[in-house]
Amino acid sequence: MNPYIFGVILPVLATLIFRSNHPKRRGVPTDTTDLGVTVRNKRFDSPVETVWEGVSTLAELFEEACRKYGEGLLLGTRLLISKELETSSDGRTFEKVELGEYEWLSYAEAFEAVCSFGSGLAALGHGREQRAAIFADTREEWFLALQGCFRRNVTVVTMYASLGEEAICHSLNETEATTVICGKKELKTLVHISGQLDSVKRVICLDDDIPSDASSVGHGWTIISFADVKKLGKANPVDADLPLPSDVAVIMYTSGSTGLPKGVMMTHGNVLATVSAVKTIVPKLGKKDIYLAYLPMAHILELAAENLMAAVGATIGYGSPLTLTDTSSKIKKGTKGDATVLMPTLMAAVPAILDRVRDGVFKKVNAAGGLPKKLFYLSYERRLQAINGSWFGAWGLEKALWNFLVFKKVRAILGGRIRFILSGGAPLSGDTQQFINICLGAPIGQGYGLTETCAGGTFSDFDDTSVGRVGPPLPCSYIKLIDWPEGGYLTNDSPMPRGEIVIGGPNVTLGYFKNEEKTKESYKVDEKGMRWFYTGDIGRFHLDGCLEIIDRKKDIVKLQHGEYVSLGKVEAALIVSPYVDNIMLHADPFHSYCVALVVASQSTLEEWASKQGIPYFSFSELCSKEESLKEVHASLVKEAKKAGLQKLEIPAKIKLLSDPWTPESGLVTAALKLKREAVKKAFQEELLKLYSS
Repeated sequence: MNPYIFGVILPVLATLIFRSNHPKRRGVPTDTTDLGVTVRNKRFDSPVETVWEGVSTLAELFEEACRKYGEGLLLGTRLLISKELETSSDGRTFEKVELGEYEWLSYAEAFEAVCSFGSGLAALGHGREQRAAIFADTREEWFLALQGCFRRNVTVVTMYASLGEEAICHSLNETEATTVICGKKELKTLVHISGQLDSVKRVICLDDDIPSDASSVGHGWTIISFADVKKLGKANPVDADLPLPSDVAVIMYTSGSTGLPKGVMMTHGNVLATVSAVKTIVPKLGKKDIYLAYLPMAHILELAAENLMAAVGATIGYGSPLTLTDTSSKIKKGTKGDATVLMPTLMAAVPAILDRVRDGVFKKVNAAGGLPKKLFYLSYERRLQAINGSWFGAWGLEKALWNFLVFKKVRAILGGRIRFILSGGAPLSGDTQQFINICLGAPIGQGYGLTETCAGGTFSDFDDTSVGRVGPPLPCSYIKLIDWPEGGYLTNDSPMPRGEIVIGGPNVTLGYFKNEEKTKESYKVDEKGMRWFYTGDIGRFHLDGCLEIIDRKKDIVKLQHGEYVSLGKVEAALIVSPYVDNIMLHADPFHSYCVALVVASQSTLEEWASKQGIPYFSFSELCSKEESLKEVHASLVKEAKKAGLQKLEIPAKIKLLSDPWTPESGLVTAALKLKREAVKKAFQEELLKLYSS
């Protein structure tokens, strides 16, 4: 045999054999007192509680960081230059803004603001035994208010800015919050429901220009601006009243998919455990990093991420989902989005946002056509071969060439310097994960966790490019699978153990506020004192100890002839269709097939209609046309076959919807997860028609 051929073939074969039979161990089995299969992170024998010596609370963590990185930049907000309204061809109006550069607070300045705010709270009469609620969009004042409350050992109640009035009333009254910290926009909601609020005595507005109708004594509260609270505190300083690790830091109200939101009680020790664990996973976190903050801080993913960034000396620049990129809906044409100006190195994202970035790039490439389109797909395929482990994909100089010629432009969408993205909150499709790895040239760590576990659970290793999995257990967590016989998932299944996912460790929260029944149902404490949370999600362990989410108890529906359909699994497979902006699969146990509500991608469907010469007056009319239904349904069938779905899992009929589902509409959560019951209620008539037609 030619020695050169031998020299190539032998290492390739050796690599394939090694990879298939000896995967790198990332999680290892461990013994626990209960039944089931339990795995821990390979690098840690027991769950991590803190990685900072002498630090046991979030308040101590922030103070230590400010002492260490005093002159470094911590928080940045873009200056608003102008605001105007634009009217589209169909008569709808949209707000457009022009934003300037970032204005910065150093660690030292931020610490001074936090101390002043904490003292101001005390001067206003807010005691440590009373709770303060933060009801606002993510911004630097949100973070400062949070840390100010922590320094006074005040428990913070968090609520999404998009929560409805009933949920806001419920959250504030149930926790008996006496102080509400909110933006001017959210203040309008408070004014409207003021007569239904039982305990609110003080309102702190994060904006200086307080609306006159909010100041009325008839609301039963005193109102003051955030800036004035800081001034009051600076004039009347008080010592910190630091919490203990077991003290409740946050009662986090989720915008859950059913009923009124539940408040999850998180201690300082709970959140610190997750923050510590993630620090051990992402390499070289430090003061050179810049983090783009735009997700709701009332979501544990963002709250934990910002506390971690501050702890390692990184810089946090604030933005919003509507101003993220140069082409975001709220950015004035010709001006720059947040990512272009900030040029972040790190960001967290929910899959819905990453899907939009991917769809936007492919749409632009396809529209360009010709040589640019051919070059993009050639380079994409060559890099895809490489990240899938092929020695014959694009490596070395070829990789550098494609990065320079093709992917550099894609990376500029998010500023051009991203080195790591954390995805959480919902399943990320394999297609989107590969797109991020290839086009942005950055690893994407897919995490799995819940509010009840402070976002802690599992997290992909930095060097793991596999798709469809959520990594090994975080160092703060044990992950256990237990049998669910009703669904046919057992821990002795071959070749991989399967079952309901149960998470244990110091990151598992105390339970639900004033809801002992639900707490007892979902939380258990073993004989060693470790708390476990029963997630209701179904997973399986791979040979290397990584977890894959394969189902959810609540999402499994039995059809008329006894076949089971996993709604979430099917939706994750179909949403990658370029025609789909959002989708909800519906299965009725009295029928033998599924149907689906599909929020159509306006740009993709209109582009297709234009090429086909199909006339229409409005997008709503286009969605109702038979040709559109056939085209979108054919696309769904194509994606279903690619994902290996069974025929009974593919929706037999669909309804195309023209209006997007937003948190404001109440059809998705602030993290853009589907609120299934709300959608079913809102489109009850359409679903009935799909089955009756």
